[in-house]
Amino acid sequence: MDNLFEILKLILPAAIVFLTTYYLVKSFLAQAKDKKALDLKLANQSVITPIRLQAYERVVLFLERINPNSMVMRLTKTGSAPNFQGELLKTIRSEFEHNLSQQIYMSNKSWDAVVKAKEETIKIINIAASKVNPDASAMELAQAIIAVTSQLSELPTKLAVETIKREINKEF
Repeated sequence: MDNLFEILKLILPAAIVFLTTYYLVKSFLAQAKDKKALDLKLANQSVITPIRLQAYERVVLFLERINPNSMVMRLTKTGSAPNFQGELLKTIRSEFEHNLSQQIYMSNKSWDAVVKAKEETIKIINIAASKVNPDASAMELAQAIIAVTSQLSELPTKLAVETIKREINKEF
C-alpha cells in the first residue's frame, strides 16, 4: 500500500503538470492559428477590395452604355428601323457578355438588378420598335425610344446603378 501511495505521489503532480502544459500549448496554438487566419484574410481583402471596386465600376459603365437614351445618341442612326433595332440589341448583348464575369465580385441582389436592367432596356427598345412602321427610318425609331423612356418614372439602368451604389456604400 505504501508503494502505491508513493507512486501516486509521483504520478499525480506529473499528470497535473502534463495536463496544464497540454492545455497551455493547445490554447497557444489555437490563438496562433486564429491570428494567422485573420492576417491571411486581411491580406486577401487588401487584394480583393480593389478588384471588387473595379468590377462595380465596370458594371456601372456597362449600365451607362446600355442606357437607351445614351445608346440612341451614341450609335449611328442611318438605315431602317429594324436594322437599328438589331444594332441596339446586338450592342446590349455584346456589352453584357463582355461584363459577365463581374458577377463574381457582386452580391446576387446587385447582379440581379443589372440583369433586370438589361432585360428591361431590351424591352424598351422592342416596345419602341413595335410603335413605328417597319419601313420607318432609324431616326424614327430613335425618337420612339426617347418617347418611351420619357414616359418612365425612372430608367431601369438608373435603378440598377442606385442598387450598386447602395451596396458599395454598405460594404466599403
